[in-house]
Amino acid sequence: MDRFRNNIISIYKEQGEIWLEKLPEIISKLAQEWNLSNLKPIDNLSFNYVLSGYQNNKPIILKLSFTAKDLTNEAKALKVFSGFGAATILAQKDKALLLERAVPGISLKEYSSDNKIAIACSVMNKLHRAAIPEIHHFPNIKDQLKALDKEWDLPKTYLQKARKLRDELLQNTEPQILLHGDLHHENMLQNSKHWVVIDPKGVIGYPINEVCAFIIDIKKDTEFAANYFGFKLQEVRSWYFVQLMLAICWNLEDGIENELFLKLADKAYSLV
Repeated sequence: MDRFRNNIISIYKEQGEIWLEKLPEIISKLAQEWNLSNLKPIDNLSFNYVLSGYQNNKPIILKLSFTAKDLTNEAKALKVFSGFGAATILAQKDKALLLERAVPGISLKEYSSDNKIAIACSVMNKLHRAAIPEIHHFPNIKDQLKALDKEWDLPKTYLQKARKLRDELLQNTEPQILLHGDLHHENMLQNSKHWVVIDPKGVIGYPINEVCAFIIDIKKDTEFAANYFGFKLQEVRSWYFVQLMLAICWNLEDGIENELFLKLADKAYSLV
């Protein structure tokens, strides 16, 4: 809770403090309106206030945000992914989202398996069947990758390589799809005997772009993903390096520690 509180006040200042003070009242009104009970905040809150609970004895998740934009975008992505392995929306308001809760809700990160990337690929394969709406406002990965053009306090050889590979990879003529946009081990939860994805951002890109967060053993996992989806191995590795460098740039922008990502970049650089 301290981390969440500090994040809100750091970003939204006095207005953030006022919102935090009003949270109990907001939650109480929503609980009454949506017939919610046993609401308890989850661990590791960051920027949204998230509670687990029940609606008419059915397990739910209630998400609250200071701004409407993030939850609105998430809801739009969830609606597109409905029926393709995403969490189900039960109700929605301006700054609140009520979702069906995955049970037991074990994340892929916590799940005991020697082949997590196979599970992830299976989930992605289903998710990526969702069609892009004719009218939408989802960002394109091409625009996100422009961040690599800024001058960052990073090894120049790495940045130059990432820019060169990006430009080559974006010559791709394959059709783009709607990606989750932030898919990783903690955003994939076990729901009965199936897996569901949560917290989508919604980004237009290529199927290969979603794989990168699940690559732990660079040689082995890139080979698996290439074989599973029929991608070219070198393209998987090139995208992995490019997206890793993009994540490093974003971390620098947000003041987040980059030690692990830089070590991964060292390993990936030798393969591209």
